[in-house]
Amino acid sequence: NQTSASEFVLLGLTSDPHLQSFLFFVFSVIYFITLFGNMMIMIVISTDPHLHSPMYFFLFHLALTDICYATTIVPYMLVNLLVKQKTIDFSVCIIQMSLILLSAGSEIFMLSAMAYDRYAAICKPLHYQEVMNKLVCSQLVGGAWTMGVLHSIINTLPMLNVQFCKYTEIKHFSCELPPLLTAACGRTFLNKLVLLSSAVIFGLSSFLLTLISYIYIISTVLKIQSAKGRHKAFSTCSSHLIVVVLLYTTALFQYTKPSSVSSFILDQLFSIQYSILTPMLNPIIYSLKNNDVKTAL
Repeated sequence: NQTSASEFVLLGLTSDPHLQSFLFFVFSVIYFITLFGNMMIMIVISTDPHLHSPMYFFLFHLALTDICYATTIVPYMLVNLLVKQKTIDFSVCIIQMSLILLSAGSEIFMLSAMAYDRYAAICKPLHYQEVMNKLVCSQLVGGAWTMGVLHSIINTLPMLNVQFCKYTEIKHFSCELPPLLTAACGRTFLNKLVLLSSAVIFGLSSFLLTLISYIYIISTVLKIQSAKGRHKAFSTCSSHLIVVVLLYTTALFQYTKPSSVSSFILDQLFSIQYSILTPMLNPIIYSLKNNDVKTAL
């Protein structure tokens, strides 16, 4: 019974066939909107010269991250909603887990880079082009992807030594790290410690960078005399702020909460929020709240 597992069983969202058919339709639509919306953002930014600025450079890479994030999870999830044998190979599961960690890590640091860009635009408008030159933008984006890779490696390598029973059920729709650790047969204290530490270090460092940028932004905006000027300054940040709140509130709770407060339904809902709904909502939020993008579209 303690033989190392070669494959896992993903229990998914439900075992009801009728509900599975309905969920297949719902998540197919969500995935289509995610791909279409983010690809449109990327195409528009690439082809419209008016959008060749640092803010849209970061938005382009955020859209790319969202496509990677959703594509890592949703296609396999859709397949599992149609088949009876909901198994996944151990190696495929670990690869999916590592790509989820990479996408999530890259996304939160990409949002921090976007917060810094808004800080430079509002707090240092006269030096904006100098502060946010092409080299700095490339370094910030490269740094976000690097942090995502690092976050993935730190958590993936210890998982290769975890012992799983021959028949292992994962109470989730994807090979996300917390449900995987819950399903393990062997000791996982070190893995949980690494997960909690990395979530705190990477999550809080990214959050603090974003928070500090917004503290400076808010203090600068409040000094603007005209109400129209304050509204214009805040409107350039509102889209980013909505996305940050959506992602951080659910993802940080999911990855730092103790196992004693774990709930099957709650875990599923939180995961759907930050890994499936957020990538779909990002292009919609940025399109609806941004006149330049609407004009370009």
